[in-house]
Amino acid sequence: MNPFVTFMASTAGRLVRIVAGVALIAWGLLGLGGSTGIIVAVVGAVPLLAGLFDVCLFAPLFGCPFSGTKIRASR
Repeated sequence: MNPFVTFMASTAGRLVRIVAGVALIAWGLLGLGGSTGIIVAVVGAVPLLAGLFDVCLFAPLFGCPFSGTKIRASR
C-alpha cells in the first residue's frame, strides 16, 4: 500500500484534510473576498468534505479503494 494513501486514510490524515479545508474556506471568504475568494472557498470544500466523509480522492490513482474504511481494512 502506498504510504501517502495510508496516511491520508488514517485519523491524522483526515484531520489534516479537514483543517486544511476549513483554513482554505476561511481564507477565501474572510481574507480574499470577491470572486477569487469564492473560488478558493469552493476548492477548500473538497478536502473538507473528503475528510468528513472518509474518502481519499487520490487513492484510485494509486490502485487503492476510494473509501478510507476499505483502505484501513486492507492494511
